Amino acid sequence: MRRMTLWDRVGLLATGLLAAYQIVVGVEGTSQLATWLYTLAFGVLLIAGLLLIIFGFEVLDSSLVVIVAALIPLSLSVALVFDHAPALGIGYAIFALLGLLAIALTRYAATKTIATMTLAFVHAVAALVIVGLPLVLVARGNAEWGLVLVAIGGALIGIGGLLLAFLKTGKPLVSRDVILTILPALLLVMTAAFVIGLAIR
Repeated sequence: MRRMTLWDRVGLLATGLLAAYQIVVGVEGTSQLATWLYTLAFGVLLIAGLLLIIFGFEVLDSSLVVIVAALIPLSLSVALVFDHAPALGIGYAIFALLGLLAIALTRYAATKTIATMTLAFVHAVAALVIVGLPLVLVARGNAEWGLVLVAIGGALIGIGGLLLAFLKTGKPLVSRDVILTILPALLLVMTAAFVIGLAIR
């Protein structure tokens, strides 16, 4: 397992500070439910960053951390749907809840491959929503260009989630060291894209 460097910790600390900032300032013009969901997503991101700083990359092997971390893309995607396509909110929220339950159940009651494939599928759907919905809204002129940054953040969270998911199957797309090397920077850029995009959406 690659040891965490000082620069890794600095990147994760910056990620946590950005997440904390977003929690404090909130997102203007959203429903109370969407606000709670955005806050949940950035709260989990803040906690995940702190856990990585304290315990190192080894914490990524914890099943509980994997389950809780899934709340980040799921909460963000549900918040975006309720925020910009409320008619689809209930249906997608049900999918997100079932997806989270499936991730939790397969972590403890299925083979490693099934658990990883379930995680990858749920992450991929959430990432597609975070990427696709903003791009459609901007293309139709129904939202400011800032949502494009949210889409970029969604692409990054999808890439990160899939890299970690395939790593757990024992068939990583790139080496473990490469994944752990880019992860802190990926989380920082992703969080910055979300924070800036939500501010000027």
